[in-house]
Amino acid sequence: MGHAPWWQRGIVYQVYPRSFQDSNGDGVGDLKGILRRVDYFGWLGVDAVWLSPIYPSPMADFGYDVADYRGIEPVFGTLDDFSELVAALHGRGLKLILDLVPNHTSDRHPWFVASRSGRSDPKRDWYIWRDAAPDGGPPNNWLSTFGGSAWEWDAATGQYYYHAFAREQPDLNWRNPAVRRAVYDAMRFWLDRGVDGFRVDVMWHLLKDPAWRDNPPNPAYDGSQPEFQRLLEVNTTDQPDVHEIVAEMRALIDEYDDRVLIGEIYLPIERLVAYYGRDLAGAHLPFNFQLILTAWDAGRIAGLVERYEAALPAGAWPNWVLGNHDKPRFASRVGPAQARVAAMLLLTLRGTPTLYYGDEIGMRDVPIPPGMVHDPWEKNEPGMGFGRDPQRTPMQWDASALAGFTTGTPWLPLADDRAACNVEVLSDDAGSILALYRQLIELRRTSPALSLGTYRTVAAEGGVFAYERRYDGASMLVALNFGDQPDRRIELPPGDRPGRVLASTHGDRQGETVAGALTLRPDEGVIVSLTG
Repeated sequence: MGHAPWWQRGIVYQVYPRSFQDSNGDGVGDLKGILRRVDYFGWLGVDAVWLSPIYPSPMADFGYDVADYRGIEPVFGTLDDFSELVAALHGRGLKLILDLVPNHTSDRHPWFVASRSGRSDPKRDWYIWRDAAPDGGPPNNWLSTFGGSAWEWDAATGQYYYHAFAREQPDLNWRNPAVRRAVYDAMRFWLDRGVDGFRVDVMWHLLKDPAWRDNPPNPAYDGSQPEFQRLLEVNTTDQPDVHEIVAEMRALIDEYDDRVLIGEIYLPIERLVAYYGRDLAGAHLPFNFQLILTAWDAGRIAGLVERYEAALPAGAWPNWVLGNHDKPRFASRVGPAQARVAAMLLLTLRGTPTLYYGDEIGMRDVPIPPGMVHDPWEKNEPGMGFGRDPQRTPMQWDASALAGFTTGTPWLPLADDRAACNVEVLSDDAGSILALYRQLIELRRTSPALSLGTYRTVAAEGGVFAYERRYDGASMLVALNFGDQPDRRIELPPGDRPGRVLASTHGDRQGETVAGALTLRPDEGVIVSLTG
């Protein structure tokens, strides 16, 4: 498999640094903590570690409000700590992907402080400033993702500035070439320090309609969705000329050997795939979140995979994401039995999989008491269930009172099930979800059919989704029962000899011979080698 780049063969593991491992007892995870757990990544079998933002930040949005693109937030450590972590990962054959947050900065970033200082400041046009509407209100109807208007009045200079997220996160003006150069220089700073690529935050937000037109109403809005979905974001996201910026980022990445560009893009498949760029000169991996967004139903998931495969540009490499720091944990969404089926799906579909820390041990969302809420979205739209703190709680390493995460008070509460749901306990259980993840990762690593092979749907009826992966004569059948119905029968593709079971989500059947048909038990996924 040496001809394929690492980001095609490998598995990405997202670390939310605040919640992974605390090394100094302040209750917040840090770089030294990640370094302490670096052998875990190799033991689990992943290939790349993606870090959510670690830049200096006032933490209005917990690192996504960047105050300096070239430093490390002291709560996480120092640049020396970062260099030590890069060296430790590289020394174990692992890659490091860094979050890049180019759409907006903190309002305390020196660029915005200068921009806000007066209309004549050279950096005024580095951000998006507009005069008030004739009635004195905001320039248009654009809404913040976190609720309310996306425009904030600045009395000192008599204009509004635009913020797609919190008011402490003013959007940069990416139509200004000086902004582009400054961010590209920051990218080079980290690439020169050994970073193996970037995950670009809200890539589809980077440009806005230059005519500042209102967004039209969303006819599907019924009040249960976040307020910003009251409007269709046709003039604030996914502008046609954003692809020029993506191509520039890719060209920069290509100046360095063996690096990857990943884009965070919440768009329908047909618009998402445009971010691969003309002649595949855009993002290597425009993140595909459809498994998170699609109802957990065999027929719908099968249809999703077919549509995605059909929409991919020729030569584009697919990718799949099951969980992240912005969405409820999958085990909470589908339950523990189907979380195992989901793991098999993620690690056997064609394309690069991304894991979210803790999913491999079945972590679930943790209820957050009102007095412990940190997320600005939850504070702006309280009680609606949009808050992201529940999926960001500390990693559960062992059965101790503080789960091995800290010796102090954790910044978010720990799960009630931490005594049983933790790495130490589950690593000793051959039937645990952690053992299943390790088995699936090893199968993927050793099987070209699963890591690089072609994809073909075999069956998607009766609550079952099945597909075949092929590579150089080797063939694997993956069959997944999306429900608790017993004895679901799948006809095997025609062949000269019986198949052999390589893995079951139930932790048994390995080595079982299958001839003619495969029978699935409730909530069971099975991988069958059809080539002996």
